[in-house]
Amino acid sequence: MTVVAITLLGAAAAFGWTFTQTRVYTANSSGIVTLMSDGSIGDTVASDALAKSKATTYVAVGESRAVAQLVITALGLTASPETVAGEITVTNIKDTPTINVTARASSGIEAKKLADAWIVGLTTQIATLENKAVTQQAGNTVVAAVTFLEPVESAVAPTQPIFPNVRLSVIIGALIGLVLAIVYAMVRNVLDRRIRTAATIQQQFKLAVIGVLPKDAALTDENRIVSETGGIHAGSVTVQSRPLAEAFRELRTNMRFMRVDSPPRIIVISSPSPNDGKSTVTANLAVALSAAGQKVVVVDGDLRKPMVASTFNVVGGVGVTDLLIGSAELDDVLQPWGERGNLRVLGAGSIPPNPSELLGSHGMTTLLRELALDAIVLVDAPPLLPVTDAAILAAISDGAIIVVSAGRTTTDELERALAGISMGGGRTLGVVLNRVPTKGAGGRGYGYYHGSYSEDAPVVGALIANGRLTPTIPVTAAESADSTARAESTELKDPTAAL
Repeated sequence: MTVVAITLLGAAAAFGWTFTQTRVYTANSSGIVTLMSDGSIGDTVASDALAKSKATTYVAVGESRAVAQLVITALGLTASPETVAGEITVTNIKDTPTINVTARASSGIEAKKLADAWIVGLTTQIATLENKAVTQQAGNTVVAAVTFLEPVESAVAPTQPIFPNVRLSVIIGALIGLVLAIVYAMVRNVLDRRIRTAATIQQQFKLAVIGVLPKDAALTDENRIVSETGGIHAGSVTVQSRPLAEAFRELRTNMRFMRVDSPPRIIVISSPSPNDGKSTVTANLAVALSAAGQKVVVVDGDLRKPMVASTFNVVGGVGVTDLLIGSAELDDVLQPWGERGNLRVLGAGSIPPNPSELLGSHGMTTLLRELALDAIVLVDAPPLLPVTDAAILAAISDGAIIVVSAGRTTTDELERALAGISMGGGRTLGVVLNRVPTKGAGGRGYGYYHGSYSEDAPVVGALIANGRLTPTIPVTAAESADSTARAESTELKDPTAAL
């Protein structure tokens, strides 16, 4: 889209430029050099050769100041002879006695008058140079001379200017815009390190992108959770976001392929930087798993800036830190959420002075393992780059899911985040590409009514092991949907089958 936009901008700029330019019209008149002869064959041949030679000489006379002064007097012009002569071109057709005069002016009528007056002025000047008398009768110039110039074609007033050429200008403007657009795209590709598509992650990092979530303006700091039917509560109304709800269901389904031989039970969800949307992804993934019948516990592992309690609108101020220092029991601080009763929330509790030490303690490991005995544990962790907390949590979990914000997170940031997990002894299960534009560059159509879902579109399945993709046999979308339906039916009967 950017290339097209810049190309169109170049064409539009060129079109607008043409209206700022003074129109230039041209008109042409001509005359022929003639010599008087006695009519004999020999004299005629000699006269013709001399006329051609004279015509070449008269070209310089035609562009002289003397002719310009004659024209200025004839037309009553106020411009200087040099200025008027600059608008005239006098030429001789090779090997002919013909002289052409081309006049330029800001209107067709002015160009015609100037061309006609110039050929007459040139005729007069030639006669003067040949020392012959010029007689004017009834508006016609009659020259009695051995050599004279006879006007043979009067100018015709043009209706179209020769400058600016609107069509040519627009084409050139579009071509310049296209070149600039290509250069811009190449430079941006080299210098802009922001991640815009899932393909970038898969190709550069060889990581599985287990979810691609569309950008939705209805999601705010006060309204972070999308219901299974796609409703987002925004004030007193419910905004429908069915594409976003579907995207979270796809994420839930893709999690079934993560380490199928040893499904993860404790999953840390983090991001390279703050405000990438990790807390919103954690909450909505928990809701999607809960809707499929899976028992889920959401743990707020961000002891610096906790978000879980406010996201789920549960009691804050009690949670993880209270359990780790022994001031509360698990059943006292574990809060149910939703009507199904299979989703529970564990807030962060009081903010401690030593978050990293608490998160890396034996007590935290024990707590997470206890919660994972009968539920999937999703840990909302701090961002990876500012602090080491998320890397510590990833090391005591079954793996981490990294949330990156499309058009915001850079490849360098993701690389450093992955390195932090790896150096801490953790593993990356996959990446979620968040806030992907639904239109424009990098966009993906999510709407039900925009051709996004094709009954026969091929879907390539994949097994995800240690965050890497292993393609399986291609299946149709209908087969994929049938497989998903059977899998989710199994999840309702056996919670452990969900992952």
